[in-house]
Amino acid sequence: MDKPLTSKHILIVEDEAVFRSVLAGYLTSLGATTSEAVNGLEALSAVEDQPPDLILCDLAMPEMGGIELVENLRLQGNKIPIVIISATDNMSDIAQVLRLGVEDVLLKPLADLNRLREALLAALYPNLFTSQAIEKNDLIQDWSALCQNPEEAARLLKQLQPPVQQTLANCRINYRQLTMAEQPGLVLDIAALSSNDLAFYCLDVTRASENGVLAALLLRAIFSGLLRDHLTNQRQRLPHMSTVLKQVNQLLRQAHLEGQFPLLLGYYHAEYKNLILVSAGLHATINTDENQIQLSNGVPLGTLGATYSNQISQRCDAWQCQIWGAGGRLRLMLSADE
Repeated sequence: MDKPLTSKHILIVEDEAVFRSVLAGYLTSLGATTSEAVNGLEALSAVEDQPPDLILCDLAMPEMGGIELVENLRLQGNKIPIVIISATDNMSDIAQVLRLGVEDVLLKPLADLNRLREALLAALYPNLFTSQAIEKNDLIQDWSALCQNPEEAARLLKQLQPPVQQTLANCRINYRQLTMAEQPGLVLDIAALSSNDLAFYCLDVTRASENGVLAALLLRAIFSGLLRDHLTNQRQRLPHMSTVLKQVNQLLRQAHLEGQFPLLLGYYHAEYKNLILVSAGLHATINTDENQIQLSNGVPLGTLGATYSNQISQRCDAWQCQIWGAGGRLRLMLSADE
């Protein structure tokens, strides 16, 4: 197809006039119509006036940068596909926008315009590119290189660990590794899916050699998008966590990652005070003001084609969860802001 973006309208959000012009010319050559904004504030106004099919966005811009723009759009429930093009070398910025649900992150200087073309097509026509989803994700920019370099993969995973204290989705969260080791053991990740929806997972990376670290990087890349899509498809605002586990198990197989992957998934809604935990291979004890609940471990992902997990559901304003397995022991604490 000579003009694969025919009938598509793309908003370019970029403060560098020359680069903005280059992008507009290239997109026009692919058949797209374009509009332009020089920062996030102009982009929000442009989206309100004429919603585009896709947004192509820089991160560092005056008045309102790309991260704040994406946050504003996603918290409004706006699901327009977003592709980031940025000169950042800050992996936490890349991780943050991926958590917020952008489709791809490309780094400047953009030497190969075909890479941009692929990213745009994958964002606009996701069903055509699902089998390539792992390779397309720029949190793992070179999957094969990471597979061949375990030390680099472990270093990247350590760099991406969440802060020990933070506020997300109207919740105060902190955690503590109760057993320390030089090598990765229990890996935690936490993501805000909306202003009230919070999800997290804990993965034991010790049961699959180097594949455990690779599985953690893969999960980190797709986790918040997977949960966000699942919630969107639910008529009720409670996810079927066992279904999410099945999807993760399938992704691990598609990535050809062999081994056992003990995993605990959690979901909390700050307004409704709903906590859901499901375990496939990790033990957990949950303490609330009124109860102490034991969650038995189930079967680690990767062991079988099907998933065998255990789940609990609890209403509570605050809770502590102690998680343990072969990779160590971790305590996660949360309280909803009033």
